[in-house]
Amino acid sequence: MSPKKLSAQIDGAPLPEEEAHALWDRFSLWMEEHRGDLAGFAAQEGFASVQPGVDGDRPILRASTTAAQKPYGPVRAESAGGDRGPQGAGGSPARQGGPSRPDRKNAHPRDLTKKPR
Repeated sequence: MSPKKLSAQIDGAPLPEEEAHALWDRFSLWMEEHRGDLAGFAAQEGFASVQPGVDGDRPILRASTTAAQKPYGPVRAESAGGDRGPQGAGGSPARQGGPSRPDRKNAHPRDLTKKPR
């Protein structure tokens, strides 16, 4: 399997492959040191916002000089209508919900047998 080509757009215009890879490299380094700080990376690069995503099966960075920054959320593939769905604070819904709670008192949250322990 060949590696997926990284792509990037600025205000909807695709960047040449070499420039897209360079932007991804800078983005990756920034995110390693400033986890989740999309706005900081956008500002450093001279953009109003930047959002990672998936276009088909290709990772894509969408940068904008005018659009407001959205919160960092899970990467989702574009649907046919272009609706990316709601974006949360990042991570899976289970990670955002806090500690799990059992359905009944004194039961393990994943105890499907409903037998007392």
